[in-house]
Amino acid sequence: MARILTGIQSTGRPHLGNILGAIKPGIELSKDPENEALFFIADLHSLTTIKDDKERRENTLASAAAWLAFGFDTDKNIFYRQSQIPEVCELTWYLNCYTPYPMLANAHSFKDKSDRLSDVNGGLFTYPVLMAADILMYDANYVPVGKDQQQHLEITRDIASTFNNRYGETFVIPEAKIDKTVMTIPGTDGNKMSKSYNNTIDVFQPQKQLRKKVMSIVTDSTPLEKPKNPDTCNVFALYKLLANDEQITEMRTNYEGGNYGYGDAKQALFELIIGQMEQERETFDYYMENTPELIKKLEKGEAKAREIGLKVLARVKEKIGF
Repeated sequence: MARILTGIQSTGRPHLGNILGAIKPGIELSKDPENEALFFIADLHSLTTIKDDKERRENTLASAAAWLAFGFDTDKNIFYRQSQIPEVCELTWYLNCYTPYPMLANAHSFKDKSDRLSDVNGGLFTYPVLMAADILMYDANYVPVGKDQQQHLEITRDIASTFNNRYGETFVIPEAKIDKTVMTIPGTDGNKMSKSYNNTIDVFQPQKQLRKKVMSIVTDSTPLEKPKNPDTCNVFALYKLLANDEQITEMRTNYEGGNYGYGDAKQALFELIIGQMEQERETFDYYMENTPELIKKLEKGEAKAREIGLKVLARVKEKIGF
């Protein structure tokens, strides 16, 4: 059985890009009887940017509720908060002592901000090592990652290989699992949907707020009566990620036929989101209103995760003489 592991950042409430790019594909992987899935909320990682305790707590609960809303099975798989496995910090320290400075200095997470060193804290600099500990602590075989995280997984593999070469087989060397069919999800401004760009669509918002966000999607100034090119439109780009073939064909015809405004297309997208995700929105709200039940599911997974992690940590400590 292959062990699949992935972390979910809790830097904000999950948005449509997270759902299409990570949550739904991850849940599909977890349904394979040949896989054992460990999915965790990376709330320790969020501390590099979010200092407000209430915001981080809210984001953590919202992230967990989103995965449950879309059907992640916490009985078959393991679901937990990173911060509730304190041994991961101990392993991070051990791995830090085997990680060369130039490797971290070349990591994207640091280089992207290296021109503003006043914004860089020690946690951000050693972010890839904590990520390595997250993975290596659970003998993960595969790690689903996007292209932006592929370098960090290579760092994990390098750290594990170096340690194994020195002390003998200790860590499982994980492999990246990249779904090349997953497209970049466009945000309301046409750039990649990202919390840092403030261009996300939160599908769990109340309908009025959600509709307002969808109606804010940037479009060009082509008049209503003129034909429009669907292939250059942000609204259509999002619509076709959710719609079936018949709906896509109909929408394309509307664009190219004229007398169909972008407001009409945005309304159709809004209705599609509401229609497709009605049950998920209800389940999300249920867990956010019943957080003790949500936390109970997380605590169950945390006990399982810690049992695995302690065994790996014991192997490491024995090899390095502790």
